[in-house]
Amino acid sequence: MSEEKTVELQKDSPGVLAGKLGTLSLWRQVVMLAIWPLLENTLTFLVGITDIMISSRMAVGPERVAILDAMGLGGYVGWFFNILQGAVAIGVMALVSRACGARNEQEARCGMGQGLWLGIAAGLGSWLLLRFGAGTMIQHMDLSSAAAVYAADYLEVLAISGPFCGGMMALNAALRASGDTRTPFLAMVVVNVVNAGLSLLFVFGPTPWGGHGVAGIAWGTVCGWVAGLLTVSIALWWRRGGEGVVLYWQAQALRFHRQTQARIIRVGIPQSLEVAGMWLIHYVGIRTISQLPIEGSLGAHMIAIRVESMSFLPGFAIATAAAALTGQYLGAKSPIMAVRVVRFCWKMNVVVMSLLGIGFVVFREFLVGLLAAGSAEHLAMATPLLIVCAFSQPAFATCILLKTTMRGAGATAMVMKWAFGIMVFFRIGVLLTVKSTGHLTLMGVWTIFAIDLTVQSLAFAWLHFRGKWLQAKV
Repeated sequence: MSEEKTVELQKDSPGVLAGKLGTLSLWRQVVMLAIWPLLENTLTFLVGITDIMISSRMAVGPERVAILDAMGLGGYVGWFFNILQGAVAIGVMALVSRACGARNEQEARCGMGQGLWLGIAAGLGSWLLLRFGAGTMIQHMDLSSAAAVYAADYLEVLAISGPFCGGMMALNAALRASGDTRTPFLAMVVVNVVNAGLSLLFVFGPTPWGGHGVAGIAWGTVCGWVAGLLTVSIALWWRRGGEGVVLYWQAQALRFHRQTQARIIRVGIPQSLEVAGMWLIHYVGIRTISQLPIEGSLGAHMIAIRVESMSFLPGFAIATAAAALTGQYLGAKSPIMAVRVVRFCWKMNVVVMSLLGIGFVVFREFLVGLLAAGSAEHLAMATPLLIVCAFSQPAFATCILLKTTMRGAGATAMVMKWAFGIMVFFRIGVLLTVKSTGHLTLMGVWTIFAIDLTVQSLAFAWLHFRGKWLQAKV
């Protein structure tokens, strides 16, 4: 940040947040807001691991390779599936955190209510896209005929979860923005327990419950989101009128309010465009991997990502806390405290994720073997990828923290422009250029991705110190 901007920020006295957060030190604020997302992310990770472990134990030999490839594609498409819902959630978080920082409780409740309807609408849109576009997507992947059938079975059922997922993501984003990360955690406990339990039942259970294959795993996911939305909805009703409670169900906040919806959409649109662009970029990467000459490359790629996602658990938990605090301090007219939050959490994220990266190297064979027991092919292909992953952890930690906090501040257009531009260059331009030489390997793909993350981390560090993200309008 320039000297002139630093002086300007120092003119503001540190703002005081409302409620319990206002009585805590910065360290305790971060821990209070991060602990529940960390536990939530851990449960979600365990459910994802459970899905992979179930999949890898449904069959042996070539059929197992086909199922893991299908689930690999399913996980990637599932990310695309949440683009619109995630965009609404980012808009809701930015609006509600600013409103809470400014102590405008009615505006915060209105943001949550309008976000609920937008989240459900986004989920319906995602359902339509997946329902009628999944077949085309599968055809463009060089999957085996068996893997294509498994992928279609999984995605056809997964699409049903869209509206429930969208509504719950919006409500959870509002609660986190208000400083309540415990209620979303409890709701996600329900999602994950129902998901894991019913997936096991629908696959391995007795007739007529069991025997549904990969579709059974997807039905477990659908039931999980339904149960989660009911849980958070009941919690919001139950807490009505509690001491110090900002968000609860209110008829006025649930009535259509065009201005509030427009504010959420204004922040969310750049986010949705960014993620949609990222998805298309990753689509190129996934398709390139599926075309590699070694069978099972896509499954090995997704197994390595599942292991790498262990570092996301604390990474996104810290970033979630930082984004909520950043928005609240900006709402309280204290940009200097917003900057302090980001830099404090940035250092924490780099240290924690780098230590986990070392663990990936040391325990790489055990971790891959846990997910793909007895599969020598996947063990040989996936373990080297975790070494590349370890070296890219500091850059990944930087990208997660700075992108999330800039989005929480409302600077989604800035994040979109820079992230999209860099990824297009590396993950399309460089990747396809190397592919054209005929020497591209799975390790080469991951190396290009690691270079991309490094360049992004440098770009977003520069944007952070430049300071224009602090001026974003919500």
